Amino acid sequence: MEEVAEQAGVSRALLYRHFPSKRDLFAALYQQVAEQLLAKTRLDPADSLVEQLTEGLDAHIEYFAENRHTVLAANRVLAGDRLIQTIIAGELDALRERLLGALALTDDSTRAAVSGVLKSWLVFVQVLCVDWLTEETCTRAELRDVCIGAVLGAIRPLLDEDPAPDRGQ
Repeated sequence: MEEVAEQAGVSRALLYRHFPSKRDLFAALYQQVAEQLLAKTRLDPADSLVEQLTEGLDAHIEYFAENRHTVLAANRVLAGDRLIQTIIAGELDALRERLLGALALTDDSTRAAVSGVLKSWLVFVQVLCVDWLTEETCTRAELRDVCIGAVLGAIRPLLDEDPAPDRGQ
């Protein structure tokens, strides 16, 4: 905390006044970064679902790669911390709502079923990307395409129309 205060040009007392612990400081920074990442991953309704998924996943994977240590700390070291998990859950919920909006589902039961699948898929993507940071067993494009293939395969049985007819089953 002393080093952070020095770099910020403030006293330790002022830093501790706003952030009682390193955990609180990390949580505030992680919340800010999560909001910035969500702002970068706005889905464009003019794009196809696959284009939207590609753009969103590329932005997330790029962010994860550029902020490897922060992401690993939040998802591994502080994984049990309630505040950090609340931030992560909020980000995943916002992404799920955006994806549901992109699908423009009108039937409530279909929307509920797809929502549950998307919630699970987002956790899958999170775990897969965090594992990828530890050991890059494939390229970024392959990682992205695995994630897209997984969600398309998972939601196809729930929809009347194929969400990506140009991408095979």
